[in-house]
Amino acid sequence: MDIETLREYCLSKKAVTECLPFDEYSLVMKVMGKMFALIDLEGGNSISLKCDPVYAIELREQYASIEGAYHFNKKYWNQVSLTGDAGDTLIKQLIDHSYEEVLKKFTKKLRTEYDALP
Repeated sequence: MDIETLREYCLSKKAVTECLPFDEYSLVMKVMGKMFALIDLEGGNSISLKCDPVYAIELREQYASIEGAYHFNKKYWNQVSLTGDAGDTLIKQLIDHSYEEVLKKFTKKLRTEYDALP
């Protein structure tokens, strides 16, 4: 999967915005201001995604291209190589999972705002 396809897939989700808060190479995807993905623009070959801690370990054990995310809390974040054994379908599923993990942590107020959006 290429960077532009990743970007478009993330942006197609409800209430998602993109920004470059850290540097010009780290494209961050946020839902309602909460980060759920970081796409490496410099190397162009990885995405970091939030993940349920138990599922994160399972994925790392099953796929060589999934490891604890660099500069993130490795308990909750995986880095997925776009050129490894995790195919496009799995990568999209992991993006969906990351998005849902962030939604689960919304406050009641934020969830109400999210639900009110078209």
